[in-house]
Amino acid sequence: MARTTSSGGRGRVTPEHRPRVRPMRMTDVPHVHAIDCAVSAIPWPRHMLHAELGKSGTLDVVSVIGNEVVGFILSSRYADVWHILNVGVRPDHWRRGIARTMMAEVFDRAHELPHLGFTLEVRVSNAAAIALYRRLGFVDHGVRPGYYSDNNEDALVMWREGLPEDVSPEDPG
Repeated sequence: MARTTSSGGRGRVTPEHRPRVRPMRMTDVPHVHAIDCAVSAIPWPRHMLHAELGKSGTLDVVSVIGNEVVGFILSSRYADVWHILNVGVRPDHWRRGIARTMMAEVFDRAHELPHLGFTLEVRVSNAAAIALYRRLGFVDHGVRPGYYSDNNEDALVMWREGLPEDVSPEDPG
């Protein structure tokens, strides 16, 4: 959480309050699960989170402030494409650039392996996420009708070719 100035605006963020991104660990699963339950209509069960971490070809990261996990991204490589499987940020940390910072980290780490790009699905009603993904260079690539089982909502399929050179983790977008 950023310190505020006496006028109520944001002041400088101290190093201990600056989000840092690191690989997800098994000990992070309870925190990731809690975030996913808070933000997803269909959260992943804990056993699936554990199984995802055990797979080869995954790039799973968390954002940490101090010792608290405040966000996560799960991604897997299929052939030469990275699939962003799940992105979550604690609601009390929304609109602070955390998802953008984590995406930039995933892009940087994916650069170490040859690939054709990134893909993801997002609820058509999730305007904030769609706007973020578009700012990160993703483009609409189709719709999966009835993709989400909780309410039969469609998913927008988005695609990002190559590495987005224009993404800076410091730019909150």
